[in-house]
Amino acid sequence: MTIYTGEIHKNYQVIHVVLPKDIERRLQALGLFAGTKLVILNKKKHGAMVIKMRGTRFAIGKEIAQGIYVKECES
Repeated sequence: MTIYTGEIHKNYQVIHVVLPKDIERRLQALGLFAGTKLVILNKKKHGAMVIKMRGTRFAIGKEIAQGIYVKECES
């Protein structure tokens, strides 16, 4: 499943990222890669969402969220 289809306040672990290389490299520089744990904090009507990973909140758009594949995990 992608992070876009996830639920608010649930914990997820990144399985892999399928995005254009420049965006993927930027996310890796921010600490998002396979194995990273994150929580969905908020979802907006137009697709934007706020996630928390490694103690920092990030806002990502719908297109990016649809390229981040995750699995649900325990805290």
